[in-house]
Amino acid sequence: MTFAATVLTLYPEMFPGPLGVSLAGKALAEGKWSCTPVHIREFATDKHRTVDDTPAGGGSGMVLKADVLAAAIDHARLLSPDAPVIAMTPRGAPITQARVRELALGPGVTVLCGRFEGFDERIFAGRQVEEISVGDIILSGGEPAALMVLDACIRLLPGVMGAPSSGAEESFEDGLLEYPHYTRPVEWEGRTIPQVLRSGDHAKIAAWRKQQAEIDTRSRRPDLWERHTGVRVQSASGAQRTDEGPGK
Repeated sequence: MTFAATVLTLYPEMFPGPLGVSLAGKALAEGKWSCTPVHIREFATDKHRTVDDTPAGGGSGMVLKADVLAAAIDHARLLSPDAPVIAMTPRGAPITQARVRELALGPGVTVLCGRFEGFDERIFAGRQVEEISVGDIILSGGEPAALMVLDACIRLLPGVMGAPSSGAEESFEDGLLEYPHYTRPVEWEGRTIPQVLRSGDHAKIAAWRKQQAEIDTRSRRPDLWERHTGVRVQSASGAQRTDEGPGK
């Protein structure tokens, strides 16, 4: 089954873009996935092909119109009836590796890319669109975020990565950051590869990698560590964080 990616965008020339090279590009050429960019402006009905308007209530910028977006989404659903529709927006739920795996297991995905001030809010309820964010940053449009999500999905498709284990032993797959890696030369600028990785003892290596993953996750991403263990991470003062507000 081919994973079908439909991208609703004002800049269809951006796709497949970087997804047309390396592993994703090879998989595209082999038919493991398909990419159909759809120009949102094609669904505007006035003579100027207007896709946006000023914000209701005033304010700066422009907002993508619900009627135009709805027509584009309806068209995409005719192309891929079973594919979920996701919109790239900083107001969405943060994307997770678990959600990426769910998407990669499906028939494909329709990605709605925003521009300007974003989308008319009514489109999310009117067309059952899932809002997704790639992080607490603001981009000039949803296209770079769409490329990121699609790449994350494509690399998980059967036969795309060389070694099946490549997708399993990575950050976030088991709720932790990935352990650190090393390769030759053994010594570089006075720094050496940890002895345990040169020992040949696979049990010790596995235990060391697990320990390093836990250490790095706790120090670098306490939010992940809390979700992984279910235990609140202590602050530098030794006090545990809680969900209770001041005075409680």
